Amino acid sequence: MLVSVSPRGRQGIRSITQPAWQGWRVDVVVLGSANADLIVRVARRPGPGETVLGSDTEILPGGKGANVAVAAARLGASVALLGAVGTDANGDLLLDSLRSAGVATDRVRRSPRPTGTAYITVDEAAENSIIVSPGANTDLDVSDVDLTGAKVLACSLEIPVPVVAHAVRTAVRTGVRPVLNLSPVTDFDAFEGLDPLVVNEHEAELLGGDPAELLALGPRSVVITKGGNGALLATPAGVEEVAAPQVDVVDTTGAGDAFVGALSAALADGADLSAAVRLAVRVASKSVTARGAQPSYPTRADLDA
Repeated sequence: MLVSVSPRGRQGIRSITQPAWQGWRVDVVVLGSANADLIVRVARRPGPGETVLGSDTEILPGGKGANVAVAAARLGASVALLGAVGTDANGDLLLDSLRSAGVATDRVRRSPRPTGTAYITVDEAAENSIIVSPGANTDLDVSDVDLTGAKVLACSLEIPVPVVAHAVRTAVRTGVRPVLNLSPVTDFDAFEGLDPLVVNEHEAELLGGDPAELLALGPRSVVITKGGNGALLATPAGVEEVAAPQVDVVDTTGAGDAFVGALSAALADGADLSAAVRLAVRVASKSVTARGAQPSYPTRADLDA
């Protein structure tokens, strides 16, 4: 169905003991964007035609794909990113950050186009608004999709949609578990077999809102993230609410990506979906207690501290 929108066992995750990508096995393949996050903090976000003063600009590694990859790797999964960055300084920043986190980057293409950039404002309530200039991310092609040896494919939609649809169908056909964060919401027609489809409350409303309607699109399961209220897991067998711990929120940037990364890592390690969602809620909740996206992502030791 084409959606159009308008305007298994263990719950523990092992430690990294070797480089993530050996050319033959990997726990999680992440297909998605890699961006430089340009972050400005403001007392409040401006209205139309209004200028407000903000903080000094922070430049941090980000992008949904890169964020998901780092979040999964921090929890001990072996991870490879399929993506594209420019040959500029921001591209170097992103590759260095990924490698430092243990993410394999040999499947990241270097492009003559500028590295993707996200312009992020964060207000005093720790809420953010984001504009993404995709740059090199748009260079990704179906020929870049290689899921050899993967257990889980995690992807989102800041890259060309046909590439994501091809990857999802390839995963379903080859027995790799596909996890899709339908963000940003756009026309998409490869819901069949997603396990799960992950959306936030706003994205869920754009798709119909009710979990039963989302399941009718074709995924095997649906997860709706609800920020500080945790998450909802829906399958044909029923609905489960997962509460989030109470935390002091500093910055919500990248929390959704932390959720998807943790979910994917847990599924690749054999956790059932309910346990994976519970872990993902804990990880996302921990991530909002520190500034930035990737710098805020916890390790297993951080969670247990």
